[in-house]
Amino acid sequence: MTDFCFPRQVRLLTAGDYQTVFNHTSCKVFAGEFLLLATKRDDDLSRLGLIVAKKNEKRAVGRNRIKRLVRESFRHHKVELAGFDIVFLARQGIKELDNPTLSKRIDKAWNQLIKRSKKANNQSKDTKAKQK
Repeated sequence: MTDFCFPRQVRLLTAGDYQTVFNHTSCKVFAGEFLLLATKRDDDLSRLGLIVAKKNEKRAVGRNRIKRLVRESFRHHKVELAGFDIVFLARQGIKELDNPTLSKRIDKAWNQLIKRSKKANNQSKDTKAKQK
């Protein structure tokens, strides 16, 4: 049975964790109302960090709604996203999206990120093979 909880070890907690993702981004997915940044880890653990600024959604209820939907979606995709630190960055216009629309866009973005990460892994393996 797959574990769908969201414990402390699958969250980006410190400013240093976030800074590492921002400085060493290996994959980006821009989905209009949000941006996903990912960096490869040495182990198979996937971690998620959420940034939903007051500038984008004034009310805490709205910010928490967005974060809840992202966490829920991440829990269902974390097996496929193993080995990545990911930052979800909300942008202008995200508060206008209703829950079903936002969930669909987030799921689509996860799938794009999975696809791009596999492509990046294949390219890095090819590069290493050519160097040998």
